[in-house]
Amino acid sequence: MGSQAENVRGLLRSRRLRMTPQRRAIVADVMAAEGHMSPAAIARRVRERVPGVNPSTVYRTLQLLEEHGIVTHAHLESGPEYHRSSDGQHVHLTCSRCGAEDSLSLAEAERLKRLIATHHGFSPDLTHFAISGLCARCQAAGGERRGGRAPRRRNR
Repeated sequence: MGSQAENVRGLLRSRRLRMTPQRRAIVADVMAAEGHMSPAAIARRVRERVPGVNPSTVYRTLQLLEEHGIVTHAHLESGPEYHRSSDGQHVHLTCSRCGAEDSLSLAEAERLKRLIATHHGFSPDLTHFAISGLCARCQAAGGERRGGRAPRRRNR
């Protein structure tokens, strides 16, 4: 963990980017975290060590880390979440009723990607957003999505 954070800080310094105490603390937190990270959770944890860290500093640092390939983000139902790029890309699945989260590997999602490309000539980035639906438990319970069922779209 510490060596990963040091490697990232070294990379940023080599690009002539300032390593403020806030940025150092954010990098250390990101490199120590497991799985998905929300900017708000990062800000809370960092503020315990470095009081007064502004959420905008967290967002700017995450953007910088993403520009350098260290983290990537996805838009989930709860908002943007980040994870280290080294953790691997995957497709997010989110239950619209209970909020349970699961994922598909890119290999598992390849068929869906090919289907979209074949029928629409479009190459999707399935890692950038969450696919919403109902988990097996909520389906078995006969649940509806939060706020009722989505309205049907008419084909014109």
